[in-house]
Amino acid sequence: MTDTLRPVETALPQAPDSPQTLKRSIGVVGGTLLTLSCVTPASTLFVVVPDLFGSLGTATALTIAIGSLLCVAVAFCYSELGTLIPSAGGEYAMVSTLAGRLAGWLVFVLSLLVVMIVPPVIAMGTADYLAPLVHLDPALAGAGVMLLATLAGLLDLRANAWITGVFLVLEVIAAAVVAVLGFAHGHRGAGSLVSMQVAGAHGRTDTVTGMLVVSGLAIALFVTQGFSTAVYLSEELEHPRRNVARTVLATLAISTVIILVPVVAITFGASDLSQLTGGDIGSMVTAWSNSAVGAFVSLCVALAIINAGIVMVIQNSRVLFASARDKAWPQPVNDVFAKLGRFGSPWVATLAVGVPGALLCFVNLDTLYGVTGVSVTGMYLLVAVAALLSRRGHHRHTAAWRMPLWPVLPVLLIAVLGYVLTRQETSYLLWTGGITAVATLYWALYLRPRRATRWLVSLPEDARS
Repeated sequence: MTDTLRPVETALPQAPDSPQTLKRSIGVVGGTLLTLSCVTPASTLFVVVPDLFGSLGTATALTIAIGSLLCVAVAFCYSELGTLIPSAGGEYAMVSTLAGRLAGWLVFVLSLLVVMIVPPVIAMGTADYLAPLVHLDPALAGAGVMLLATLAGLLDLRANAWITGVFLVLEVIAAAVVAVLGFAHGHRGAGSLVSMQVAGAHGRTDTVTGMLVVSGLAIALFVTQGFSTAVYLSEELEHPRRNVARTVLATLAISTVIILVPVVAITFGASDLSQLTGGDIGSMVTAWSNSAVGAFVSLCVALAIINAGIVMVIQNSRVLFASARDKAWPQPVNDVFAKLGRFGSPWVATLAVGVPGALLCFVNLDTLYGVTGVSVTGMYLLVAVAALLSRRGHHRHTAAWRMPLWPVLPVLLIAVLGYVLTRQETSYLLWTGGITAVATLYWALYLRPRRATRWLVSLPEDARS
């Protein structure tokens, strides 16, 4: 982490040899629609939250609320760093510039791990929610969703913003239906949110301990993780010094409401603790209403998953495009991944993330939710370290949105996230540690010896002043 990058102004070749840049075509509304779609509240509510109900029971809403509060501090870090360093590289560009190239490279690997694995995992859930209409093989359905998302990702970003916006409306409607039905059929009061109970074996009631809540925070952080997509879009947002922060903070606030309110409603409305712990939200909706409403909600969730696939492919391709432009790979690979298509999108990078994502749908990914939780937590921790260093030297005077309570928030965030990591399962830590170890070897053997020509984080020309 001591191998710090030179200031951005001197780290880049000048025209005509300057790297290709993406087209600025979206404002705060379009950016928020795309970013909210990456959070994909409905699919998170129906795919990820049931697992939390299974281990945390009535403490699920409390855990998500604590995770959302931590995400406020994380969002402040992203907002400051995203306006200070508006690059499509997102986390790795921010961390590389402020904390050193090695730290940035490790963040890149962690972020790539998250964004490459999550889309196919979620996409495979499509078949479950299309079941009321048609029975499909989960792997084939997931692969189809990934290929459809890849085709959509080749289009102009402005068009994708409105496509995903329409799907997002359906997501919000589905979440609202769940919330209204849950509150209308309430069996317990607000006290149940802190009752810390989960259904155990043989019909007994178990207590949810504080350590279980801390362990669940890694997944709770993942629930709203998509708000970071705004920094990946910073090269395509108009007026990024202002709009990145607005998009990040607006997305986190809206997504937290869309996810947390239905979780509270489900906690109130479940007929008993066993039903709540089972986490079958679709069955609860059908029991609260009728099969037609249940089928409508399921269809909305299926569309939400498709929507998430489109936005995640867009996000992933921007990360890969930026890494090639910043010369993370051998030159022939960089040249291919940095190509832009007729719509201004990085078409080779889009295919490179979408097609493997379709193939991953045929792989058993059961343990990768845990690995993803560890990766997200580690990535946030390194972003907090970068935020702690963001006001050194010439960066102190750069025009950017500045977080309140600096440096208290980054320091507190580092301490809490470090503790959360220590409470994760050993196998997940070993998987993630092994991947970062291989990445470190690549850095040591290839990137570091070529520091003058490789891994040069860049900013678009209009963001350097």
